[in-house]
Amino acid sequence: MQNINSTVRASLVAVGTLALVLGLSACNKQDDGRTVGQKLDSAVAKTEQAANGVKNDAKTAMNTAENKLEGSGPGIKADAKDAANTVANTVDDVAITASVSAALVKDPDLSAIKINVDTKNGAVSLNGPAPSAAAKERATSIAQGVKGVTSVTNNLMAPAG
Repeated sequence: MQNINSTVRASLVAVGTLALVLGLSACNKQDDGRTVGQKLDSAVAKTEQAANGVKNDAKTAMNTAENKLEGSGPGIKADAKDAANTVANTVDDVAITASVSAALVKDPDLSAIKINVDTKNGAVSLNGPAPSAAAKERATSIAQGVKGVTSVTNNLMAPAG
């Protein structure tokens, strides 16, 4: 079980790193005729594909472990199933975080680099600066528009006035 958890953890780190690399590489490539938005959409799609691959691999590994535990007591089998669900939810949260961050980059007033996006069980939390109250509200709308988001807590700090 410990070996599976470390493999899943390493896979999640790889997916997060892939999201950052794809996002940053979209900024450094020579002009290929696509807009920045199209490049980001492509990067998000690739990140989601990678996350889904990791999620499927994790489910397969957990199903294999569950099958091996078939003869064990019901408590161990339930623990394995709970672990599989936790891994699947974590991968979904990674994909949601990447998608929200990429969507925020598309807004001219918002910068995903300055906005910290955290996701837990589909609930997104936004932290950091916002240039205005209107931009802060747009950030909420943008995050709510991402597939899989169940709620948004907007803690962005906009200047008074």
